[in-house]
Amino acid sequence: MKDAIVGAAVAALLSAIPSHSFTLPSSHHHQAAIPHGLSTTPSPFKYASIEPQLFSTVSDSKKGADTVTKKYDPSDDFTGQSPSKILGEKVPYSDLTVGVLKETYEGENRVSIAPDSAKMLVNAGMSVVVETGAGDKASFSDAAYVSAGCVVLPRAQIFAQADIVTKIRPPDELEVPLLSKKTLVSMISPGINSDLYSELTKQETNVFALDCVPRMLSRAQTYDVLSSQANIAGYRAVIEAANNFPRFFAGQMTAAGKVPPAKVLVLGVGVAGLAAIQTAKNMGAIVRAFDVRAVTKEQVESMGATFLEVPIQEDGAGAGGYAKEMSDEYKAAQAQLMLDQAGDVDVIITTALIPGRKAPILVNQEMLDVMKPGSVLVDLAAANGGNVAQTEANKVITTANGVTIIGYTDLPSRLASTSSALFGNNVAKFLLSIGPQTTKEKGIFQIDMEDDAVQNMLIAYDGEARWPDKITPFNPPPPPTKAADDAVELSEDELLLAANEKQKADFMRNAGIASAASFALLAFGFNADSSDDVSLMATFALAGLAGYQVVWGVAPALHSPLMAVTNAISGMTAVGGMLLLADGSQS
Repeated sequence: MKDAIVGAAVAALLSAIPSHSFTLPSSHHHQAAIPHGLSTTPSPFKYASIEPQLFSTVSDSKKGADTVTKKYDPSDDFTGQSPSKILGEKVPYSDLTVGVLKETYEGENRVSIAPDSAKMLVNAGMSVVVETGAGDKASFSDAAYVSAGCVVLPRAQIFAQADIVTKIRPPDELEVPLLSKKTLVSMISPGINSDLYSELTKQETNVFALDCVPRMLSRAQTYDVLSSQANIAGYRAVIEAANNFPRFFAGQMTAAGKVPPAKVLVLGVGVAGLAAIQTAKNMGAIVRAFDVRAVTKEQVESMGATFLEVPIQEDGAGAGGYAKEMSDEYKAAQAQLMLDQAGDVDVIITTALIPGRKAPILVNQEMLDVMKPGSVLVDLAAANGGNVAQTEANKVITTANGVTIIGYTDLPSRLASTSSALFGNNVAKFLLSIGPQTTKEKGIFQIDMEDDAVQNMLIAYDGEARWPDKITPFNPPPPPTKAADDAVELSEDELLLAANEKQKADFMRNAGIASAASFALLAFGFNADSSDDVSLMATFALAGLAGYQVVWGVAPALHSPLMAVTNAISGMTAVGGMLLLADGSQS
């Protein structure tokens, strides 16, 4: 009875909000229905683990997907036939309002949609309402949103007007009840925030979990907030390391003395690791990298860094492109390699995470003890326990031997403007793909389970929990295999005959080329003014023939470097010949 009275009072209070005092920037005036029975009192449960996972997903390829704006009658799908994979009704963009909330998490400076991204939605036909001051900490003023075609409103009216609500951090206990029967697009981490996920599902909030994007789907890279934010985190990690390192990153030699370059070791060559490698290399450091996935070696070396290898043949590539757990033998060899490197390098940046698990320890206490005073470690896995033995989340500590360990979990937020712009692009492009990507109907929002991105990211729909059991993880199709031709074994006589035939064919081809060149030279001689012209042309023809034989007589792998040199020589020879011919004709 008490809950009913409270719910009725709150509903009456919310219904008193003067929604007629503003106009949405579209041809219609869309007023979302205010859910009944909402409570503004804090929920009895706390989301203690609501920290967003910025550098990894939280489950084994089982992700969530998109959310819908309008509800449909479930009975429509049960007509005696198998349910349609197109779950949501068709909603024109002109009937949709996207709400952008201000982040309430302490220390969070980003905003889920920046003005440029909001403009994409407005131009497509959607209405966008933004909470007052939502972009202030990311250097996006309210005026910038208004210029993009948005309407800036108080927080209460965002919840009242929006059909789709976007956030970066998972909603807190005060925001959850206000999202009832709406669509939420946000980081959720359902494997960690199970209570939050359950509560959103029970109140029929349609949830698209941005951290559940199928990362092996090529076009989903456009919506991959994990990658866009990890890229920024890797860059910022090097900046933080340089800020705490007591020397230059780049080496210098001056009259005052010589300063050696810093030695940087990056552990884990994912998106964040590659960004850290590039940044450290650009700052002049000597960069080394290690990853259990052998496929990353080429990427590391292409950026000018040194790839460290364990002398044991074992590939660590796992499902979804992530690293897998390695054998004990491999771990022992890896530990010895890391111990040797720890005593030599100046900066270590760790980025290793395995989905759904506590971060593995890559830098143990033994390694910390051998590191030089003044060395710096930046642990990008601090939110999941850390890759370094003494990491403390959101703190910078100094060990007894003078090693600095940085455990910030908000590195993307420390570059709030760029992070928000990239995050907003991910969200806007994802929203605009829901429907048109598979239905091919422009300007129509519709949830279609044939869309792999939607199917993986929609973790709750119409009160049904889809993650993880009802989601089909996306796996890329295997590469096409060519049917091997049946091998035909030839006798020695047949092999010799084939070799002779090939040699004869090559001889005849070369003889034909030489004959054609000779006839061309004779024709030139009959028409030349002097014997010098004939001599020069003969030299040019013979040089061309020799160059041809040189280039085509080597292995194909050497063609590029060899032809670069021979082309340069041949070009200068041709230029010289033409100049001599011109000089001879003038005299």
